[in-house]
Amino acid sequence: MDTPEQPQIYLITPPAIEPETFPDQLARVLDGAEIACIRLALASSDEDHIARMADACREVAHARDVALVIANHVLMAQRLGLDGVHLDDAARSVRAARKELGADAIVGSFCGASSHDGMTAGEAGADYIAFGPVGSTALGDGTTAGADLFQWWSEMIEVPVVAEGGLTEDLVRGLTPHTDFFGIGDEIWSTEDPLATLTKLRAAMT
Repeated sequence: MDTPEQPQIYLITPPAIEPETFPDQLARVLDGAEIACIRLALASSDEDHIARMADACREVAHARDVALVIANHVLMAQRLGLDGVHLDDAARSVRAARKELGADAIVGSFCGASSHDGMTAGEAGADYIAFGPVGSTALGDGTTAGADLFQWWSEMIEVPVVAEGGLTEDLVRGLTPHTDFFGIGDEIWSTEDPLATLTKLRAAMT
């Protein structure tokens, strides 16, 4: 995931997806919008279920030359032929994941609102750092990643940065000059027409 000129869309799957309907829904979004990467972010710990969902999403993604990474399951990323892993534990697992998956795999790190964790993860070999949530949400402890963090990061650090969590059109507009990717998930999947909602958020980047 190279640093783009303008922010790109990093699509995040819902935590629970239906094998009968989601691949078609995903295909429609990929066919209607330019997507840089997809994160399979399932809440399930059922290995067989995760593998089935990964196979279905990989088929859709790779047919369109879009990379697919999986949240946290380093060994499954390798076994299922995925493009890498997204780690939720800040910098703690980055070095081990890089060693396991090799130099060509995508290794990303979610670092909440901590620039220190972000820098540590970058030094450990992360390809990108994700900060969030950027919008208000009831999840976590209520801490948000402010625009000043993204502004500082984009000026001082070369590792690409992802803004995610609670995105709105206003937040997208404000963060566009300071982020490389927008991690968009529930913002679109919770709506009746995910592609139309994504198109609106994308329009706010201009």
